[in-house]
Amino acid sequence: MELEGKRVLLTGASGGLGEPIARALAQREAKLVLSGRRAEPLETLAAELGAEVAVCDLSNRAELERLISAAGEVDVLVANAGLLGAGTLPRLEPDEIDRVLEVNLRAPIQLARRLMPSMVERGQGHMVFVASFTGKIPSAGESPIYTATKSGLRGFAHVLRVQSRRKGVGVSIVTPGPIRDVGMWARGGQKLPGFIRPQAPEDVGKAVVKAIEQNLAEIDVASLGLRAVSKLSALAPAFVASRSGR
Repeated sequence: MELEGKRVLLTGASGGLGEPIARALAQREAKLVLSGRRAEPLETLAAELGAEVAVCDLSNRAELERLISAAGEVDVLVANAGLLGAGTLPRLEPDEIDRVLEVNLRAPIQLARRLMPSMVERGQGHMVFVASFTGKIPSAGESPIYTATKSGLRGFAHVLRVQSRRKGVGVSIVTPGPIRDVGMWARGGQKLPGFIRPQAPEDVGKAVVKAIEQNLAEIDVASLGLRAVSKLSALAPAFVASRSGR
């Protein structure tokens, strides 16, 4: 799908990986609607890129509905927003668990459900779901709730892709590993083993564009070492989880 002139709704644009994704889309001359919780960084980025702003807390269902209405006729959805929900399960409060589930899983599912019909009616559209390698590689050092949401998001997107491919709507997953300077890993400050290298934030933006333009099922943004670990994890998840995150 060509991005020039297409209306793109990007969630999670007020921080983290949102900015490099927005810049990559703007380079393809897409018409951006930037959404996030914080108005100031959104407005600064939007002024630079000539984009629209839609402030929204995705954990608030009423705000999510307003975002869907304000976004209008969307050609491309890039569901990038995510919360970490750090901590072991006994340390997480129920409200925090609910918030992570709302933002990371329910909101992108609901956005897809509401935006899909108009895409199908027009016979074209694309949806990108930004997941995480934690959804592929369970780790003792990661939040169980965050891991569950990203694993669930990957499963949802893969099934949606199969169901939508004959309707003219593409569905892709972009799966980042550790990213330098921004994102969940950078904020957590975890030390990486020597065979895993963090990737550049710009690599995620390029992957999103490539996924849309080539209608790819999934793109990993990760070093070869991490990709190799993910293959092992698929075969022996408990073994990998027990030895990671230490």
